[in-house]
Amino acid sequence: MFAVAAAPICKFLRLRWSSAGDGLPGMPGPFPSGRRRRRRWVVPESAALRVSCAALCPIVPDASPHPPPAHDRVFSFAATPASLPERVAQKARSELLSCRGGGATAAEKTTHRKKDLVTAIARAESALRELLLIPPSYAVLFLPGGVASNFAAVPLNLCSSPEDAADYVITGSWSEKAYEEAAGHCSAAVAWTGKAFNFTRIPSPEELRHDPAARFLHICADESVQALEFKDFPVPAGGDAVLVADMSSNFCSKPLDVSKFGLIYAGAQGNVGPAGLTVAIVRRDLIGKAQPGTPTMLNFASHADGAASLCNSPPAVAIYLCALVFEDLLEQGGLAAAERRNREKAAVIYEAIERSNGFYVCTVEDPAARSAMNVPFMLARRDLERKFVAEAQRAGMAELGAHQGAVAVAIGTPKINGLPLAGVERLAAFMRDFRAHHQRSTDEAPPS
Repeated sequence: MFAVAAAPICKFLRLRWSSAGDGLPGMPGPFPSGRRRRRRWVVPESAALRVSCAALCPIVPDASPHPPPAHDRVFSFAATPASLPERVAQKARSELLSCRGGGATAAEKTTHRKKDLVTAIARAESALRELLLIPPSYAVLFLPGGVASNFAAVPLNLCSSPEDAADYVITGSWSEKAYEEAAGHCSAAVAWTGKAFNFTRIPSPEELRHDPAARFLHICADESVQALEFKDFPVPAGGDAVLVADMSSNFCSKPLDVSKFGLIYAGAQGNVGPAGLTVAIVRRDLIGKAQPGTPTMLNFASHADGAASLCNSPPAVAIYLCALVFEDLLEQGGLAAAERRNREKAAVIYEAIERSNGFYVCTVEDPAARSAMNVPFMLARRDLERKFVAEAQRAGMAELGAHQGAVAVAIGTPKINGLPLAGVERLAAFMRDFRAHHQRSTDEAPPS
């Protein structure tokens, strides 16, 4: 339901009262003779209208100082929220308007405690299990809210008391945030930090300082800001310790051995859907052991095996869209095929950087640690970065420069899997053209 103030809307649309039979198109004419006529709003013929979810507004000529790009599509390179694959967007547009012919939208039918909600969750879970080959000994949870709430949920569920130890590998912004939040719910320790190296590399297994009593070892599998990605995963030292990974940035981008982890969690907006949903894959024997006083919505047991309908209205549309993305990945050949596409797309941008003779600088020097999901780079001429972003926007490439201190380019599914090869090829061509027009010796460049 949308409520609007009548007087401002009518003034804005230039409507006028009328008691004649010239009302809105499709409206009935005057009442029969002898009955009181009711006045109606009349739209002048000169007022072209369009309807949107937000309001009614007149169509006016584009007043933008820059003409629209001469391309069929504007590509979003935002780290989040993810851009949906075009195939998924088209299917969602059709299904959202009429959910399987039932006369209601998917949002209306997949609501709290409805059978259709159970169907939507089962549909998403089934496709995800097939994608990742998830063993039956793991539960799949669709948790409301962003991934940051799980920075607290992880220690609250995996540590029986605030005194329990946990190890954190800090490779960038997101793992650092996870560690800081966990410190209030467990005895969190830093197994390794790359802060002294400005977060430009991944540690070797020998560099990790494990606490033998730690309940888990936490990593961020792909740091979206620093563009560092674990290619091989560390093994916890303690006999009962489990590996926990925040996979928001590279979830469903490549095949994965789920059995190596006790818990995987990922914000959907990074790769597989809209904001407002976190997907968790957790070993079943770890559920039901939360610390006393753990909030209901942070307790994994509240969401396991269909329990979500008893405590909260889940983000139904977000779950539905994730199901479409999972199904689309399966139709496109699964995660092995997705990994090949992502490597190809990432290579296009890395090549443009490496062949720029220093005009563009990749912030990750070690090729083995470079992410296939995010390729942040800087211009050697820092004074040109704002111009680069502005000109790219006019050329049909949005949301570049999202990370402070670097031009952030996200490659691959929704930021990564959803971005087609044509998008990164357009960016690479733009980078070459921009460099040709602006490159000069560093001796001529003004100080940064």
